[in-house]
Amino acid sequence: MKGAPYAFLLPATVLFLLFFALPIGYAVWLSFRKVQVSGLGLGSGARREVWAGLENYTDALTDDELVAGALRVLGYGCIVVPVMLGLALLFALMLDSEKVRLTPVTRLAIFLPYAIPGVVAALLWGFLYLPDVSPFYFVLEKLGLPQPDLLDGGPLYLALSNIAVWGGTGFNMIVIYTSLQAIPTEVYEAARLDGATPLQIALRIKIPMVAPSLVLTFFFSIIATLQVFNEPTTLKPLTNSVSTTWSPLMKVYQDAFGKGDIHAAAAQATIIALATLLLSFGFLRAANRRNKQEASR
Repeated sequence: MKGAPYAFLLPATVLFLLFFALPIGYAVWLSFRKVQVSGLGLGSGARREVWAGLENYTDALTDDELVAGALRVLGYGCIVVPVMLGLALLFALMLDSEKVRLTPVTRLAIFLPYAIPGVVAALLWGFLYLPDVSPFYFVLEKLGLPQPDLLDGGPLYLALSNIAVWGGTGFNMIVIYTSLQAIPTEVYEAARLDGATPLQIALRIKIPMVAPSLVLTFFFSIIATLQVFNEPTTLKPLTNSVSTTWSPLMKVYQDAFGKGDIHAAAAQATIIALATLLLSFGFLRAANRRNKQEASR
């Protein structure tokens, strides 16, 4: 039957339209609307939805809180992405080494934090960050060492970044490690016959050959960084340093459910989605261009 493939695709297509395409389209439509209030806003017809054009987008792009949140996420990402991918690559190379023992157990131990939900992980780390209840602060006090407040000021970025690195390193490590396992062993044997050391094999063979996986993990990390929400929201009750608009997504949530302005929130969410798309597309295009230049040499 010629229509059999389309019949198999139909359930997935319907689910995609209902739970992905339709909500996106509705959010974009809301972003061009606003509520107009007549008089005191009382009675029927006093509040009605009208066309707003680009007004919500203009307000969003000139919103100081949204811009400040984007800058905070930029600083957060400059810490998270390099550290997380660096550790993931290091762990993957170590697990791929022949000298490592108990590789399955070690691999599971590194991956396990990724299986813990983000909210639960943030609560666990928040407990360890609080000076009054943290066992680390108790040990520092007994040793007479300084007790920094990780939930205040500059250290807050390190505290939030630590949660993301702890939870995301295992996933990226598995992606890179899987690529390393796909490299033919004959390549390593030829390198050893030529006198290459394990460090030279890692730097000149393994890392270049898993470059596509590094690009993929970097791509996922950028998206996750731009959409940071769970960690600062969970830690917010523990410190005054985290505002309700600390990240762009927190600003969207606050406007939609705190202020009840779903139209402004929809415009902000659309801008965040477009920024994510442009950054991801630009990075992938640059990576593909570099790969083509290297292949032509």
